Amino acid sequence: MSFERKVIAMPMPHRTQMQVIKRRLVGKEGGERIKELRAILAELPGYKSGPYADIRKWVTGQIEESRVRKKAVHRDSIAVRREGAAQIALVGPPNAGKSSLLQALSSIQIKTGDYAFTTTRPVPSVTRIHGLPVQLVEIPGLIEGATEDRGGGRALLGVLRGADAIVLCHDATAPLEALRSVQAELEAAGIEKRTLVAVTKLDEAGSALVDEVARKTGLSAIGVSVLDDESLEGFRDALWELTGLIRVYLRSPGLDETEPRALVPGSTVLDAAQSVHHQLAATCAGARVSGPSAKFDQQRVGRDHVLADGDTVEIV
Repeated sequence: MSFERKVIAMPMPHRTQMQVIKRRLVGKEGGERIKELRAILAELPGYKSGPYADIRKWVTGQIEESRVRKKAVHRDSIAVRREGAAQIALVGPPNAGKSSLLQALSSIQIKTGDYAFTTTRPVPSVTRIHGLPVQLVEIPGLIEGATEDRGGGRALLGVLRGADAIVLCHDATAPLEALRSVQAELEAAGIEKRTLVAVTKLDEAGSALVDEVARKTGLSAIGVSVLDDESLEGFRDALWELTGLIRVYLRSPGLDETEPRALVPGSTVLDAAQSVHHQLAATCAGARVSGPSAKFDQQRVGRDHVLADGDTVEIV
């Protein structure tokens, strides 16, 4: 006679289950959050009393709350309207020199001070880098628990999700733990962007600190001081590299040849024509190209020729 043993899977301890649920919800908003909450609800045991019944009630309440939040239109929105060829967010702990850096790179006037949370809302400003407008957005100081909405962190993280790249600002005179905390919040929120560390107030510390910060964060780092024009120019170059774009100068009637156009790497002559007007792209048979991608000046190339940073292109 054979016997079959039925194995009943026991749910994990309710406190552990709650921790797992909250981790699954980190960084999720709107429809994505509602979808995840419904999936969690379907996985939970159907107990009508006890700790697991309380968890089901909490998840159900979160679904309703997320629906209301999704439908609500907040007049106090902190969404930042994009301008320029790229949007780069300046992020860091409070009082990391973000406002001073933004002010030094643009004509905007910002309230600065030697105390935390001088800036309370994202501050956008457009600056010209290598002939192209680039939007820099200062994000108010992120603190530990931002993913749980401490300090309005969820809304700020939402702005970061829309940016093309991130500059993590670190005060050269401050302990590195504060910056590492910001890194941890970005990781918890699932935000992965091209990232550079700007070691600010470098005039108050040695340049060897930059290498130490790069080693401990695992990111590229650059030192910058608002009192040093040379370091600011170096920082501008680093910002352009961070955009991941290339500059192409187009020659065509009615175009300003001194004003470059921003294209993504791998763009072709046809893409360059499309950036001007779809009709120009439709009639584009090729181009005469001078610059890094050409074998010689005024080389005649086809419409599928891949361009490089600094090329001058005359559409044919």
